[in-house]
Amino acid sequence: MLGHGARVHGAQRRAPGPFPHPGRGARARPRHRAVSVPARTEVLVVGGGPVGLAAALQARRAGREVVVVDRRDGVIDKACGEGLLPGALAAVLDLGVDPPGHPLAGISYRDATRHADHPFAAGPGRGVRRTALHAALRDRALAEGVQIEQATLRGLSQDARGVDVALDTSHGAAHHDDQDAGGPRTLVRASWVLGCDGLHSTVRRLTGLDVPARGRARFGLRTHYRTAPWSDLVEVHWTSHAEAYVTPVAPDVVGVAVLARRGDTGRRPGGDPPAARTDDDGAPAGLAAFAELADRLRDAPVLGRVRGAGPLRQRARRRAAGRVRLVGDASGYVDALTGEGVRVGLAQADAVVRHLDDAATYERAWSRATRDYRVLTTGLLAWAGSPARGAIVPAASAAPWLFGAVVERLAR
Repeated sequence: MLGHGARVHGAQRRAPGPFPHPGRGARARPRHRAVSVPARTEVLVVGGGPVGLAAALQARRAGREVVVVDRRDGVIDKACGEGLLPGALAAVLDLGVDPPGHPLAGISYRDATRHADHPFAAGPGRGVRRTALHAALRDRALAEGVQIEQATLRGLSQDARGVDVALDTSHGAAHHDDQDAGGPRTLVRASWVLGCDGLHSTVRRLTGLDVPARGRARFGLRTHYRTAPWSDLVEVHWTSHAEAYVTPVAPDVVGVAVLARRGDTGRRPGGDPPAARTDDDGAPAGLAAFAELADRLRDAPVLGRVRGAGPLRQRARRRAAGRVRLVGDASGYVDALTGEGVRVGLAQADAVVRHLDDAATYERAWSRATRDYRVLTTGLLAWAGSPARGAIVPAASAAPWLFGAVVERLAR
């Protein structure tokens, strides 16, 4: 799954990629409730996505006072592959959350001439729309006493006993691109701050833990189509320049997420993606290279807005600075290629609360929780970026035992 809490900003607002323009259609601005952030709290979670809400739930169940702040209010939709593999689904259920979706029986790698399928040995996963997962976690967090407020982080400083956090509580804060934009400030004193604010983490930047990413940037785009799923597998369609992930998320909806490097996404000069619903040959916009997929979706209506995220690769010097901890995508991210974002993020949320007062132990727990993801994703990403990219699906088809072993490792 794409990094939860990913911030599509700057050059990414018109996301570089082969989908209909994300800005089509007017959106009604939501009515805002009064913001009431307390002056003191034990744990302040910055970022109210799935990982932030999971961390808040874990902290609340550990008996801690918890406040979550996010620059956007209510249920939030962001770019996400939306597939919960069996291990991720088990972790979500363990939180007391059972979001609606569509069963996922396994993974299928596909190119123009062959495919490799592997069913999950431990039982099904579930395709779940990002909004459904977020709503379920948010409702559970509120029910267990977590306070959730709309506010934007503007600054923080800390000493040996706590962290002073400056928040912008103006309702327009979510629409400011300038992270230092003006607005009414609320100062909160927290014993601990958990930075769960995604790929472009403000917490990571303010604590000096940000490290410039290396290599050519990759981006992700996700849209939904109104059509009955034709398979209960997550299909990964490979071409010479991109991957398309097809995830059934409802009896009449499939999600399609495309991952590619910036220069390979079919972007028009000037940075705007194609605004047309179809390509010249009548295929869904940007999917002509994925012949099988384009044929299936040719007449399917597009639902809602296109969501984008990236650059995907993010690095952090470490996961802790004083009384601040980084969790989820904010702590470092390789790529969405293996679809493990939720499982890895929820494991970090559990680990950070268990080791909140011991930065070194949390760092080791983070390393254990993310090791398989980092190793397998880095390796597959290197293969996909090499001249041998075209051998990925043939190799998976010729060695099903190896393909199955990798899928099972990721699905745990």
